[in-house]
Amino acid sequence: MKILTWTFFALLLLIQYPLWFGKGGWWEVWELQSKIDDQLVTNKNLEDRNSAVRAQISDLKTGLDEVEERARSELGMIGSGEVFFKTIKKRDLSDQNSSEKN
Repeated sequence: MKILTWTFFALLLLIQYPLWFGKGGWWEVWELQSKIDDQLVTNKNLEDRNSAVRAQISDLKTGLDEVEERARSELGMIGSGEVFFKTIKKRDLSDQNSSEKN
């Protein structure tokens, strides 16, 4: 009777091994689920970035405010009817005066 019990136990282990560790087993399913979760997070971040870019493109197509803002910040442009004042620090003036004397 003991031999029959041990035989059934060994067969049970042989049947369970592919379920847990074989191709398509629980271990592989767990690893794939982990990869899917990571990819979902990456996709969410990319979707957020894409929606921000879409909004920026929409602003550029419809309104001049975004174009004007970019021209001012990136290109240093000045609007018509505006006056540009450049302030110079005192230290810069003293450096300039000393270079003129030489």
